[in-house]
Amino acid sequence: MAKNLVIVESPAKAKTIGKYLGSDYTVEASIGHIMDLPKNDIGVELKHRTFEPTLIVSPGKEKIVDRLKKLAAKSDAVFLAPDPDREGEAIAAHLKFQLLPSIKDKSKMRRVTFNEITKKAVKAAFEHTREVDENLVDAQQTRRVLDRLVGYQISPLLWDKVRRGLSAGRVQTVALRLIVEREREINAFNPVEYWNIDAVLAPQKNGQEFTARMVGVKGLPIRVSNGTDAEGKEQFLSNALPDKGAVDEVMSQLEKATWRVRSIEKRERKQNPKAPFTTSQLQQQAAGRLGFNVRRTMGVAQRLYEGIELGSEGTVGLITYMRTDSTRISPDAVKDIRDWVQKKFGANYLPAKENVYKSKKDAQDAHEAIRPTSISFVPDEVRKYLSDEQYRLYKLIWERAVTSQMTPAIFDQTTVDIEAKADVSYDFRTTGSILKFDGFLRFDEEAKKAKAARDTKASAAAAAEEKKTAAASAEGDSAAEASKDATSEESSAERRLPELKDGQSLEKIKLDPQQKFTQPPPRFNEASLVKTLEEKGIGRPSTYASIINTIQERDYVKKLAQKLVPTEIGMVVTELLVKNFPYIFETGYTAQLEGELDAVEEGSEKWTDLLKGFYGHFEKELKVAETEMEDIKRMEQKTEEICDKCGSALVLKWGKFGSFYSCSNFTKTKPITVAQGPFKKDPKAAVKKVLDTFNFPMHVKAMNDDVAEFNEEVADKAALIDALQRAGGQGKKTGIKLVVEPESCDFTKENFAAKPDLNSPEAQDGEQEEEFCDNCGRTMVLRNGPWGPFMACPGYNEDPPCKTIRKLTQKVQTKPPVVLEEPCPKCGKPLLQRDGQYGEFIACSGYPKCKYVKQELLEVPCPKCGGEVAVRKNKRGDTFYGCTRYPKCDFTSNQKLVNETCPKCDSAYLVEYANSEGTYLICPNNREALPKRRPRKGAKEEEAPTTPECSFEKKIGPPKVKEEPAELKKPDPENTRTLVEAMA
Repeated sequence: MAKNLVIVESPAKAKTIGKYLGSDYTVEASIGHIMDLPKNDIGVELKHRTFEPTLIVSPGKEKIVDRLKKLAAKSDAVFLAPDPDREGEAIAAHLKFQLLPSIKDKSKMRRVTFNEITKKAVKAAFEHTREVDENLVDAQQTRRVLDRLVGYQISPLLWDKVRRGLSAGRVQTVALRLIVEREREINAFNPVEYWNIDAVLAPQKNGQEFTARMVGVKGLPIRVSNGTDAEGKEQFLSNALPDKGAVDEVMSQLEKATWRVRSIEKRERKQNPKAPFTTSQLQQQAAGRLGFNVRRTMGVAQRLYEGIELGSEGTVGLITYMRTDSTRISPDAVKDIRDWVQKKFGANYLPAKENVYKSKKDAQDAHEAIRPTSISFVPDEVRKYLSDEQYRLYKLIWERAVTSQMTPAIFDQTTVDIEAKADVSYDFRTTGSILKFDGFLRFDEEAKKAKAARDTKASAAAAAEEKKTAAASAEGDSAAEASKDATSEESSAERRLPELKDGQSLEKIKLDPQQKFTQPPPRFNEASLVKTLEEKGIGRPSTYASIINTIQERDYVKKLAQKLVPTEIGMVVTELLVKNFPYIFETGYTAQLEGELDAVEEGSEKWTDLLKGFYGHFEKELKVAETEMEDIKRMEQKTEEICDKCGSALVLKWGKFGSFYSCSNFTKTKPITVAQGPFKKDPKAAVKKVLDTFNFPMHVKAMNDDVAEFNEEVADKAALIDALQRAGGQGKKTGIKLVVEPESCDFTKENFAAKPDLNSPEAQDGEQEEEFCDNCGRTMVLRNGPWGPFMACPGYNEDPPCKTIRKLTQKVQTKPPVVLEEPCPKCGKPLLQRDGQYGEFIACSGYPKCKYVKQELLEVPCPKCGGEVAVRKNKRGDTFYGCTRYPKCDFTSNQKLVNETCPKCDSAYLVEYANSEGTYLICPNNREALPKRRPRKGAKEEEAPTTPECSFEKKIGPPKVKEEPAELKKPDPENTRTLVEAMA
């Protein structure tokens, strides 16, 4: 038995650290948090305002805790080594609370932290252990309590006023607010017309051409008014003319103008390298350059941090801790980088002193920036050990760390002012730059050269292949010329100008007027949202991924062409919350809370004082919202839309799937059944009951098993009595019942304008990405359960298990129904092809009055009642066969019924049954050959079969291969919802 127990969060991390520590240590994983607030209760003391949380062992973690207790009792020392942040400190505190009673020597439980998982860093960390930092624990606990107070007290309001299942988050709602407000800006945007005029010029005829833009008239700049900014200050578009009239006037002058160089300014411009990555910068760069979303970036970074098997090197953590807002790196790392740069590129690429970068003002600076643990692990040299996404992200981190300690790139920049002299003087300007020294851009330049070499090689091969024909030869020359351009400076960010002199005359080649319109602000993508959250001080590095994931998982936001678009429910929830909780969900106050949480972490503010200040504002707003929040469920908003069916006005209502249009002539009043016996005895009393309930016009019907055999609209009392008497004449038939219904129009239509079009081509773009477990970082897999498919950690069935799952959810907006030419056999109205929970189905357009659904029917009548048997599917997607008269008849079969008589016992049908040996036709009375069915829950014990035992069995084919449903093969990662509460 090992003498020491070390506890980390994830199995991958445990495996790596275990190799470094040796046989004297047992390294175990807690699989994330082991304690949390209860799910069925708010779990926070509010009566006396102590805000003390009630923490319990997280459901599913009991076995893990018991195992750790047993190991701790047998160990000489216990080291708590979760991640070095607030969440990690809270996990360490919860482990201490659970395990300390099991340890004889209480002083032998210590906290261990390391910023990188390398042998050197881990060994050094165990030489500098400490106690659990209670300030860090208080900061995490405060954030958790804040989120619980908001979520558990606002969410019930949303259930009551909007829809069950909705939830509110303290920080997530503010992030959603930013997205919704941006969408409103886009919708309210009015484009402004403006024109640019470009001139293509040359020093002389057939000389090198260049382009200049008109910037002024007679030395005064030209500009177009572009409204006002948020503070009311007027804004302008530079170098622009307002309309075609102004452009035509200028163009007529420029056509006869003489052109000359007025002045030339040359200067040297430096481009400085950027600091090593913080979490937000990594997420932004990975999105822009690699196309990774935030979840994918953090999942891949987690695996690079926890360790990769590098052949003879063993398991090595390739990067430092990936949740940080600091730009500093350790002196040892700086020295290693500078030595590598000097050896690889020479002294010209190395600044005299190390480059030092300032972190942002409110940075916690608890950890180093994200950097490689060793500069010697060059990306291309370790590529064979990495997956493609690991290599790409590691290379991004490695190159950013190296270039941060290199010299600036130097450009020679030339600005040329040009005069076009006609009746007045028109000012034009052009700028060109040449890379003089690449400096930190060395990696970019080498990448360009490598790409150009590949292009040249490919082009040369193509040209050689095509030289057999003259046309192909021309194509080859064209390709070779293209490859030449790829290596030239013109194809890079540089822009060369011809040699020019002050006062030199120029030739006008052509004029190019361009009409343009201002564009609305772009929708947020994940990278730009992270940038905005960071700028506004909302959230922290460890929370950005959780914030973005949560608002998508709650269906408040959808991603269309990589842009975050608010759904209708997201916009409605945001409007309600911001209107009724203006203080709590204000961006400035949310940022202020982050600063106060930092103060709790530093020990300069008590966590209870922070919560008292917050709850004072929150409680006031909560009381007002409980009485004044708008009831969206009962909304009936008048519109100018007209009913397609009866011509009445449509009203906008709210339903389970969002807003929809409904006819104002619709009524929920239920029909009245008129008993024929009392009506014959006292017609006046029966009619009085109807008239007390309904107004004219109304409908009199004679119903027979939901089919109207008599249907007449009546407009007065006499017509009502007459219609009831004639409908009653149908009474000779059995099962006839008289019904009086009010006039009602059941026309409805979707309000598609309020919903993002999730079926557009751009909405379907983007490759599906792997999902990673929030607890242990492993790639999640698709599983099937009682309620359908779901994503699960591969450690779901391990001992101890990692029970992290994400449930596949329905899309917010389904496909619009398609009208078919086929009429409903029940009522004659057109059939519609609809999109449902289990896929597409065909149903009557007269729903809910006509509930006809087209089904695939078998040729065999129901053995129980003689009705029809249809093909059905359960929640798992499995096919079964059941009577269409359910629930009156509960016959079901897991085997397909075949319309053939049994040759042995004369059973009216056979069943088709497949197993691993083949496919068989079996008599339903062959109880030995057919699998036994489990009795339904709560069902009475079935009586013994009255039919005689039969042994008929006939093989008709090979075993059938059971295909997985399509959604099991290709799950949509954007339509998933985590079932583990977000800790941030």
